[in-house]
Amino acid sequence: MAKLQLFFQSLFVILAVLFYLSHADVGTAAQYKTPYLPTACYGNDASQFPSSNLFASAGEGIWDNGAACGRQYLVRCISAAQPRTCKPGQTIQIKIVDRALTSVSRPSRNGATMVLSTTAFGMIANPSASFINIEFQQ
Repeated sequence: MAKLQLFFQSLFVILAVLFYLSHADVGTAAQYKTPYLPTACYGNDASQFPSSNLFASAGEGIWDNGAACGRQYLVRCISAAQPRTCKPGQTIQIKIVDRALTSVSRPSRNGATMVLSTTAFGMIANPSASFINIEFQQ
């Protein structure tokens, strides 16, 4: 009986630690191409884009009335409609520079959580895909 109780206490502690350490959200990502300017966050200022070109437009779920501007997210592809679309082990850090709903360049699919630049999308998924499922964390 004592061993069984110890087992369940240990299991509870392990699950609690795993739950505490996982703060990522799940959503969807599309991609968009140039022109990227002007943006809803910084207008025509070309210096807003990171030199890595890893940036994105925020979908309505994370736009937060413009508070998303400048936020940094870790993003990874977790699945897609087509097998082997995601690049395993690839996580990127992106910067939000625009609002997907009002971006000059239309997303490859509407309603995405994030719309990634062509460079960002290609880092985590096959660029020929138009839509992927992602895990992201601020």
